[in-house]
Amino acid sequence: MATKDPDSVYEISIEDAKGDILELSQYKEKVLLIVNVASKCGMTNSNYTELNELYSKYKDKGLEILAFPCNQFGDEEPGTSDQITDFVCTRFKSEFAIFNKIEVNGENASPLYKFLKKGKWGIFGDDIQWNFAKFLVDKNGQAVERYYPTTSPLTLEHDIKKLLNIS
Repeated sequence: MATKDPDSVYEISIEDAKGDILELSQYKEKVLLIVNVASKCGMTNSNYTELNELYSKYKDKGLEILAFPCNQFGDEEPGTSDQITDFVCTRFKSEFAIFNKIEVNGENASPLYKFLKKGKWGIFGDDIQWNFAKFLVDKNGQAVERYYPTTSPLTLEHDIKKLLNIS
């Protein structure tokens, strides 16, 4: 029996870094910045630093950052969930949610990324190109913007403020 495709991210369940099932519906009415992350990428330091800055500035205004480790690009996220969480929380002091390692492309892509990639995105079709691709999700659970891996998180501030109704 075919399962119905989700209508929003809120209909999707995902594993947190401890392997527990988490309903994304817990983020209803929040603006989400969803990022596929890697610990050994050349863009790791700048992205985590800027993601922390955004989260610190807007977490109390309704922004949640959801980080999804992925090892599909250059084997740059080889560790276990415990190692990844320890790295992110110790080195970068990140407070936003880190999830279990997933795949973002291909047959085994996470249902979340299958949902996020629907639509007319990017010049390379739907596939995620590399680590640190970013999706901005509105309070209705819809992906409204997609940003390339090389896009600095701080340059998203205008779009985030718009979705949070902050002038």
